[in-house]
Amino acid sequence: MTELSLPKKPKTPPGSVLEAVGNTPVLWVDEPLATAPGGFWAKLEGFNPGGIKDRAALHMVAKARERGDLRPGAPIVESTSGTLGLGLALAGVLHGHPVHLVTDPGMEPIMERMLTAHGATLYIVDHPHPEGGWQEARRQKVTEILAALPGAWSPDQYHNPDNVAAYEGLAGELTDQLEHIDILVCAVGTGGHSAGITRGVRQRIPGVRLVGVDTIGSTIFGQPARTRLMRGLGSSIYPRNVDYTAFSEVHWVAPAEAVWSARRLAARQFATGGWSVGAVALVAGWLARTQPEGTRIAAVFPDGPHRYFDTVFNDDYCRTHNLLDAPAPTAPDTINASSTREVTRWTRCATVTDPTTTITPGAQQ
Repeated sequence: MTELSLPKKPKTPPGSVLEAVGNTPVLWVDEPLATAPGGFWAKLEGFNPGGIKDRAALHMVAKARERGDLRPGAPIVESTSGTLGLGLALAGVLHGHPVHLVTDPGMEPIMERMLTAHGATLYIVDHPHPEGGWQEARRQKVTEILAALPGAWSPDQYHNPDNVAAYEGLAGELTDQLEHIDILVCAVGTGGHSAGITRGVRQRIPGVRLVGVDTIGSTIFGQPARTRLMRGLGSSIYPRNVDYTAFSEVHWVAPAEAVWSARRLAARQFATGGWSVGAVALVAGWLARTQPEGTRIAAVFPDGPHRYFDTVFNDDYCRTHNLLDAPAPTAPDTINASSTREVTRWTRCATVTDPTTTITPGAQQ
């Protein structure tokens, strides 16, 4: 068996907030998403101070400082829907960098206030790019800010390979905690944690299968790019960090289905989260119900529920967006290829290809 080669962790001063990043617990989840004794293991990344992207933010900043790309005291500028912003704010506080974050009107008010409280300067773009949506509009604003701030550096989470390498430590934790994994279930946004965790786990468990979880309206796996309600997964651009060859299958989940799952997790398991957690749990629960007995499934929960108090867990918000009256999602539809049709509900596809080589009509880069 090949030993996992992990990057050396720098010594952390006693009492530093860095001690709170990593070594997150796993939780056994059965009811209501699977039938006991079947179930899956959930890696609870919400136990990090800001969520799973604390790992990526700290690693990308550390590597940039090592290379000299990010000079002492220089500004950090990045596009974010929220979670990476928290990690970059943490890195800025620890290393003395002013942090400038570009977001859009979909960011939750609590995230805006917390990022500001952590010392970040926020810029909110006011209209989406005609082809790349809000993400491309944010990226163009990042370019503008970089030009205006001498010495500024951007981690570019969508394309930075350090974003992938940041999750080798999480892979090591998972394999130590579970010893064996048959299926790994990850949400896909920038592609960083799905690629990085899988790469690390496969050093010890070569045969592990990766199941990706995306949102309807996301172009990552070749569907048309549409306006998306869910944040934290999905994309209107094609991040280069997505490792298409690593996936055994992909599932697209709709917002109402993610809400149903997240709320039932909260009521039965207490540990829950927002859009990504609801979608990942829904897929992992289905796999636990349909795979052969004894299949060990690990699902990565990227964050906790707190930022979603006014969306996923707000009845008025959910009624406004028709998220509460849909029937309980019990199984996905199946398509043979992403180009078969545009999906509008939970759907799976076991043929994963790189859409940047054959762009589906209607999808935008």
